Amino acid sequence: MNTKLTNYAKWYANQRRGDCALIHSTGPYGENIFWGSENNWTPNQAVNVWSSQEAYYNYKANSFLPNKDCWHYTQVVWRSSKQVGCAKVKCLSCDTFVVCEYNPHGNTIGQRPR
Repeated sequence: MNTKLTNYAKWYANQRRGDCALIHSTGPYGENIFWGSENNWTPNQAVNVWSSQEAYYNYKANSFLPNKDCWHYTQVVWRSSKQVGCAKVKCLSCDTFVVCEYNPHGNTIGQRPR
């Protein structure tokens, strides 16, 4: 875990404490966000949810199955992302918001994640 990215993730997670909204920070890093009902989610569990999108990704064609989203998965495994920092907050609704920041960012159009 990278301290700079973890601090940014903590800062942004706190911005979402009031609404737990799935809105990206639009910051300088690659970013995955997660919302889970109740407060029992961990960053590791969020990464596992994002990683489960691998089932919808076709590496050979570098494409996703129709009507499926794999952007979280491809960011998790992006080969040039060397640093990561994550944070979670308990929202006012008692739900969980998790954010992970990646540097350098992934999901560059036309490139493969690995």
